[in-house]
Amino acid sequence: MSATNFKTENNTYRKLIGNGLTYRIPRFQRDYSWTDDEWEDLWVDILGTIQEDGEPAHYMGYLVLQSQDEKSFDVIDGQQRLTTLTLIVLSALKNLQRLVEEKNQPEHNQQRLDQIRQTYIGYLDPVTLISRTKLTLNRNNDHYFQTYLIPLGHLPQRGFRASEHSLRKAFEWFDKRVKDYAKKAGGDEGVALATLVETMSDRLFFTVISVTDELNAYKVFETLNARGVQLSSTDLLKNYLFSVLHRENEHLHEMKVLEDRWEAMVTRLGSESFPDFLRIHWISRRTFVRQSELFKTIRAKVTSREAVFQLLRDMEEDMDTYLALTNPEASQWHPDLKGYAQNLRMFSVRQPFPLLFAAHRKLSDTDFASLLRSCVIISFRYNVIGSQPTNEQERVYYAVAQKIANSEIMTANAALEGLKTVYPNDDAFKVAFAEKTIRTTNSRNLRIVRYLLCALEKQTSGHDYDFESDSFNVEHVLPQNPEHNWDAFTDEEADALVYRLGNMTLLAKKTNKNLGNDGFAIKKPILAESQFDLTRKLAEENADWTPERIAARQKSLAKLATTVWRVAQLS
Repeated sequence: MSATNFKTENNTYRKLIGNGLTYRIPRFQRDYSWTDDEWEDLWVDILGTIQEDGEPAHYMGYLVLQSQDEKSFDVIDGQQRLTTLTLIVLSALKNLQRLVEEKNQPEHNQQRLDQIRQTYIGYLDPVTLISRTKLTLNRNNDHYFQTYLIPLGHLPQRGFRASEHSLRKAFEWFDKRVKDYAKKAGGDEGVALATLVETMSDRLFFTVISVTDELNAYKVFETLNARGVQLSSTDLLKNYLFSVLHRENEHLHEMKVLEDRWEAMVTRLGSESFPDFLRIHWISRRTFVRQSELFKTIRAKVTSREAVFQLLRDMEEDMDTYLALTNPEASQWHPDLKGYAQNLRMFSVRQPFPLLFAAHRKLSDTDFASLLRSCVIISFRYNVIGSQPTNEQERVYYAVAQKIANSEIMTANAALEGLKTVYPNDDAFKVAFAEKTIRTTNSRNLRIVRYLLCALEKQTSGHDYDFESDSFNVEHVLPQNPEHNWDAFTDEEADALVYRLGNMTLLAKKTNKNLGNDGFAIKKPILAESQFDLTRKLAEENADWTPERIAARQKSLAKLATTVWRVAQLS
């Protein structure tokens, strides 16, 4: 981003709102949504700055603005804060208006009212002599804002949107707080009200980031999000699509249709998941793109009304697949497919998603199921056990997805041929498995170990145990906190081996609890009576438990694992 397209500075609220500058919430930006929790937090912050011994300044965070002329700005991020600060100023004006109506120093308070209104709310255009507000809200909120709130008149309550009710409630909430503040301040209430506004405007400051177009704004979003400042790139993407329709002067009905369908998707997905979904969707149909380049790519490709609605239809087609993969419990998929999706989620593996999107659209149900199962096995071998880098893996999945999308691949078998490079062969898998350590101190890893041991148990005994069952636990034969009777292990060996897969087995919950940190001589006869074949075998084949026996058992489990997580065509 060149310096001419990007500027950042710290500005007080007074500097932001003064000097004839105006701010516009983009027409299709989200509605006002703050509630009393946010109002309370902001009010407490303001009170903390205006007290005599209060903090000299209060930081309000980032404000992302877009402008071509540095006089009129679109608010890309920060509209909730700017709108609420305007409501606070309006609340002060309402209280000054009451003082005038009550004949409480009417001339002085009218002067204060007029001056504050001109400075913070609206100004007189020197050319047209028409009063204009400094802040314009979006298409759903601006009418109520301009018609009822700005004039400080009666606030009707029926027949309005939820967000318009939120604006009214915010105004009424601050109206009461400002009134109470002025009364408690003692002395002249008009002076207290004016001082409140002036002090607040000088002590609240923002980091203002100004950009010249949507692409630069999106880069700002990416940068700030990478630093933990969560902005709504979803809104920016939506605004761009609406701007395409706006350029082509399409009928408002089409904009309303686009808005309704867009909001329905965001509601189902959640705004945080939407960028992830959009990238997966795009990769599954178009070109490979990093998240940081997604907006630039969409802007280059989606430039017409037809392209906007085609994108919308395509996203709607893929949405159920994304939801079924990320939240399988709520899907209508067959239980086997749900189980595979749950496994991918447990593995925290999403690289196959573009491939699965394409396969779900283009392949038969049978081939899709086969490919989904194969992706679970590949993910277990490559990601969970192999801990291999995911960048190249993602591109392999993308390449196959493109061929499926273009009908160059029509079957699961043909798709699997393209995945050979991300399927570790048996020898590589056994080596990685034999050395694998999985710390069960967090719930995700513990679930993976339970899943792994149950799958190995099924292969050995034929019994299919639900790895989510609370009837059994994972037993660490060498305890996680060994005390005595473990002289075969040095402290370093104990630390290194306790979370090795060869040291873990399944055991009934009550039995596991009773064993505690006992030595192997005490544990062995109890393990020998276990319902699990692998656990009984551990007791039968080991006279003692040593670093060498852990390694030997893990090699044995590794050999067994190649028969469980296996794609015959690739092996």
